[in-house]
Amino acid sequence: MPENWLDEVQWTDEGLVPVIAQVAESGRVVMFAWMNRESLALTVEKGYAVYWSRSRQRLWRKGEESGHQQRVIDIQLDCDEDVILLKIEQEGGIACHTGRESCFYRSLVDDQWQAKEPVLKDPKKIYK
Repeated sequence: MPENWLDEVQWTDEGLVPVIAQVAESGRVVMFAWMNRESLALTVEKGYAVYWSRSRQRLWRKGEESGHQQRVIDIQLDCDEDVILLKIEQEGGIACHTGRESCFYRSLVDDQWQAKEPVLKDPKKIYK
């Protein structure tokens, strides 16, 4: 029996777990990211999403620059214990660094990826 709820998560060899962020009210998937043990523990402690940035190799508090934080409503672990689902409230209504509601804004149409959603706020006005 695991000593700690964190021990029940099946971490990758790099010590990460994939995370899907879903708006609790609408069910809309807005983001995919990664967490390590520390970021998952901080997410639980603070009530706001904290991810692990693989590109920056550091903790990434969602909204630390943009102000578009993700307040966590529920945290779920899948049946294989290797994927986390965060049900969130997306503050500011923007999850994507492109200024859109979701990072999933392109659809494959006639063998081309086409943007299907508008930019809600110019990223140059979000990030300094």
